Amino acid sequence: MKNRLKLESSMDSNFKTMIFAIALLLLMIIIGVLGYIVIENFKFYEALYMTVITMSTVGFKEVHELSQAGMIFTSILIVLSFGVFATVITTATKYIVSGVFSSYFKIRKVKKQIERIENHVIVVGYGRIGKQVAEDLIAHNQSVVIIEQNLSIVEKIRNTTNLLFVHGDATNDEALVEAGIMRAKALISALKIDADNLFVVLSAREMNNNLKIISRASNENSDKKLKHAGADNVIMPAKTGGTRMAKLVAQPDIVEFLDFVLVQDTGSVRLEEVSCYSLSETNDVKTIRELDIRNISGANIVGLRRADGSYIINPTPDETISKNDKIFALGFTEDLKKLKEILR
Repeated sequence: MKNRLKLESSMDSNFKTMIFAIALLLLMIIIGVLGYIVIENFKFYEALYMTVITMSTVGFKEVHELSQAGMIFTSILIVLSFGVFATVITTATKYIVSGVFSSYFKIRKVKKQIERIENHVIVVGYGRIGKQVAEDLIAHNQSVVIIEQNLSIVEKIRNTTNLLFVHGDATNDEALVEAGIMRAKALISALKIDADNLFVVLSAREMNNNLKIISRASNENSDKKLKHAGADNVIMPAKTGGTRMAKLVAQPDIVEFLDFVLVQDTGSVRLEEVSCYSLSETNDVKTIRELDIRNISGANIVGLRRADGSYIINPTPDETISKNDKIFALGFTEDLKKLKEILR
């Protein structure tokens, strides 16, 4: 958080310096115009012309012969305006060359976008795991906001991606609030240290009780602590990776098939979770056969999740569906759209 504040403070300071220099330059122009009008009785356009050529030191001929007072005023104007003009040019060049100007406005733009976003996923930590999580979520058309503390990683996100990000420490409530935690639907904490993930989970659960929270864990003993703190799911990359490698030997085709359906970009075929909450009263507590889902939509129901958390794999046509259930359906994009229409 301190690094983020330091970065933004530096940008604000540089931006204010340029604004101040421009304001001072405009002030000098006003003084110059008024001075020539009062001292030399020039017309406005003549006074403005004299002020510009004097401040820019281009050396064009005066509009009229200057009086002694006019010469003294011109000399003072040259001395005072030269420093101001040089400061404006130097500051502007620094902004353009170093990219500070574009970075400043990109951060402001990102903040405005985050303030408007809702129903998004917050990913804490943009390391190897966090980056993969973000990429997979975006591939599934999910809105993502990254929280990252490392300044070099934040600069890389800002310069090479279009991701929304917050530069800060997610163990502090301020970063979570800035990421829109009250409007988010889920948070994934992918930090390397379990204690940090624990703090994030505690804070996130306290701030949004309806949030879906998934946390990374390195130590097996952290699993229960993270769930007790409020995590809905805890993933251990080492354990998951080992299990996956074993299954690639024992059941390689099954693993690759599931990857093809769930992870890879399969085009129009998807396995999707569909809530039955919008089920109409006339269709509530009806069987799969009565709803005629397969024939009408073309989608295949491969699983059900009941309100009590129990699962039914490959349900029969005689299984009933109610508002509190969730359906796991496999089908083309158009098939899944028709399925949702049936449930409504």
